[in-house]
Amino acid sequence: MVNVEIVIIGNEVLLGLVQDTHSNYLCRVVRGMGGRVRHIAVVRDEIAAIADEIRAALARRTDLLFTCGGLGPTDDDLTLAAIAQALTRQLETNAAARAFVERRYTELAAQGYVSSAAMTEARLKMARLPEGARIIDNPIGAAPAVAIDTDGARIVALPGVPGELKAIVEGALQGLLNELFGRGSYREREVMVECGDESRLAPALRQVVAAHPEVYVKSRASHFGRDVMFRITISASATSAEAADRMIASASDDLSRAFAQAGINITASNS
Repeated sequence: MVNVEIVIIGNEVLLGLVQDTHSNYLCRVVRGMGGRVRHIAVVRDEIAAIADEIRAALARRTDLLFTCGGLGPTDDDLTLAAIAQALTRQLETNAAARAFVERRYTELAAQGYVSSAAMTEARLKMARLPEGARIIDNPIGAAPAVAIDTDGARIVALPGVPGELKAIVEGALQGLLNELFGRGSYREREVMVECGDESRLAPALRQVVAAHPEVYVKSRASHFGRDVMFRITISASATSAEAADRMIASASDDLSRAFAQAGINITASNS
């Protein structure tokens, strides 16, 4: 079994200003691919603290270590420097990373989101990676994710923006995950429904679960009331992303029909 550890990086998490959703999501991904998350840590934006946690994970002989956050252009984005320190490697300007950052800012400038595409020192910072690192495409943000091999372990540094992290994990990172886990892909979709009583959902959920035993369906709500919105997660693992997407789409279609028959309104859906 592949052993996985997760390091969440950010003062804002420890101050209670931002809730950590990354570890929850990554735990579901790892579980769905047949692995095991055995340790999760949250650390401050400090090089020494991050490096200590990385060294501890490697000492426990983890197979895969995710770091989340700290890849951006500001002075408190310290993850790559911490990885370099933990591995006793130098930071260096990575040609592929620089090309990625330059292309992204050229696109952003053309769209009017930034005033200039110039490679400033802050932007160049996102292209300085530990020796031996390689980039992983980020289809949304300006900083690439980073992968690095060391002593039988893989370190994957992911951005802290939830949408970026999920897009990378379910996109460009799939090749590495398939290599490690050998089981294919994990996908999930969330559906929001208006229903003040979870017991009304139960028959429809039971019907879908019986028809799609390979798909995990879970509803969640915090209290009773007419205005309560239930969040329903539909997730699946398969030998390919396309197969997992088909499984979720089929279960989602059946769920929509079952809810419609029960007079329950779906207000939103995202994948």
